[in-house]
Amino acid sequence: MILQHEVLEKISTQIDQIFSRIDLFEAKYEDEINRVHPNYKESARNLIHYLALRSFNITTLDNEWQELGIPISTQIEGQILQNLVGLRLIVSKLLQNQDFDYKSGYITHEEAQMLIKRHSAALFGDKPRKRSVRIMVTQPNSAAEQPEFVQTLIDLGMNVARINCAHDDEMIWKSIVDHIRSYNQDCKIAMDLGGPKIRTGSMKPGPKVIHIKPNKNELGQVIRPAKIWLAPYGIIPAGNVEYDAAVPVNKKWLNKTKAGSYIIFMDARNKKCRFTIESSEGIGRWASCSDSAFVTSDTLLNVFLEKKSQVEIHTVHELLPLEEVIFLFEGDLLRLDRSPIPGEPALKDESGNVTQIAHISCTEPQIFPDIKENDLVFFNDGKIEGIVKAVHNDHALIEITTTKKKGGKLRAGKGINFPNSVLNINGLTEKDRVDLKFIAKHADMVNFSFVNSREDVLDLLQALKELQADIGIILKIETLEAYKNLPSILLTAMQNYPVGVMIARGDLAIETGWKKFAIIQEEMLSICEAAHIPNIWATQVLENLAKKGVPTRSEITDAAMAQRAECVMLNKGYYINKAVRMLDKILCEMQQIQKKKKKLSPKLQFNPIV
Repeated sequence: MILQHEVLEKISTQIDQIFSRIDLFEAKYEDEINRVHPNYKESARNLIHYLALRSFNITTLDNEWQELGIPISTQIEGQILQNLVGLRLIVSKLLQNQDFDYKSGYITHEEAQMLIKRHSAALFGDKPRKRSVRIMVTQPNSAAEQPEFVQTLIDLGMNVARINCAHDDEMIWKSIVDHIRSYNQDCKIAMDLGGPKIRTGSMKPGPKVIHIKPNKNELGQVIRPAKIWLAPYGIIPAGNVEYDAAVPVNKKWLNKTKAGSYIIFMDARNKKCRFTIESSEGIGRWASCSDSAFVTSDTLLNVFLEKKSQVEIHTVHELLPLEEVIFLFEGDLLRLDRSPIPGEPALKDESGNVTQIAHISCTEPQIFPDIKENDLVFFNDGKIEGIVKAVHNDHALIEITTTKKKGGKLRAGKGINFPNSVLNINGLTEKDRVDLKFIAKHADMVNFSFVNSREDVLDLLQALKELQADIGIILKIETLEAYKNLPSILLTAMQNYPVGVMIARGDLAIETGWKKFAIIQEEMLSICEAAHIPNIWATQVLENLAKKGVPTRSEITDAAMAQRAECVMLNKGYYINKAVRMLDKILCEMQQIQKKKKKLSPKLQFNPIV
């Protein structure tokens, strides 16, 4: 193809316009660049260059420039100036009558790669021997009592252990930290601040009852008895062993039982039921039950020991009340209370008519002045969708618009999202400030939840300064506002060293909308790459595998896509060991054909064409 002189002139002009815009942006944000940590100077400058470039419609420019037939693109975020200078130099040579000499310095592709590697190592530690992407694993509270659990995760490939301060307490956190530090000093510890997460409040206590359900087939036949743990209150079995019910009993008589002993009782429905002792574990006992049973604190237990004639009568320990659950269906109304009134399901008369609608409170009452009629609202990670029908001084009325066919379950402590509401809820909570003292002393990095603006980051930086803490910061981007403010959030956070970004895909997907989320995720990856900031691919990675032991096809693909990040986060689950092992294999395989967003092309292996 013969290159038209007019096309080359147009491209030359466009590139010069971009250079001018870059100079303008550098001057405009000079103070922000000068405030960052010395290790981030070049990275901050490149981020500003990327923002200047993206102030143009790059898709249009790329399409026009493709007429040159030369494989140079603006889509290499790590070294913006080098790409532009190279393209402008080629165009000048083709025009022949133009000389081009760019005076300002710029980082090269090799330097950009070194910067992201250096920043990643500063945050997550040295990269694993076999792969470049790190693995972060959320720790369950059982890790506090089982050092071998933590050791296994590290041996399988965990590089960063995550502890969420929204759950448990300092005693449990300290125990987990000690287990990790004593086994492997190289495994980093990241601790999440709970942040101003909007959740449902407490529920009215339900009945004090344990419902035992054996596994049955479609004909109602028992195919697996229920697995029962019998032990005093607070005694749990070792390991992550699953069981169907735990019944609290007195250890004195329980110690007399052994395999073969059995317990006969009449349940709350006056139905005769039986526990059979299968094995011992410490002072606890494993039992099986083939009956559906409702056990209460009044249940009398006829305990048969070695011989049938040896019978003792005992009772179940006082039971804790079950947590009430609100079942919601499309068209139902829900009252969201401003005051901490314990929630209740809807009340109905004998004809099934609702006499009192279901209600539950909100943990952040200060949001009520900010929500408006017709605002969308999501509960429980988007499983229940509704719309605000009315807002009153003491409550908001929600109409449920989408949920499961069999109804959605709403409990205490579940997330609430208002994706199209502008909520005045930011910064560190009082609990965050208390937790931060522990984090500053024991962790390598703090995961900053629900950051929305540079002011939030300044709040955290000041708190860390007061604590004289020298730890990394990971910015959890969970809202649309945070995404829109990401460049300013990043530049502010880069006053600290090191810094990372977590793409918190759970809340972020709900807040931004499912249709927009894929685009936003890609844009965040690009912005982080421009700033040479490592990012974490988080939320529901290999979720089905971790919780149920079997992966879905889609989550395997999702895990493979995570190769474009510097770290991948797994949530806790009974089969978390299998998930870590699988993720390690996927990442090792994917790095042969993918490096960040760049596709690699090793020699293709294929059978001869016949």
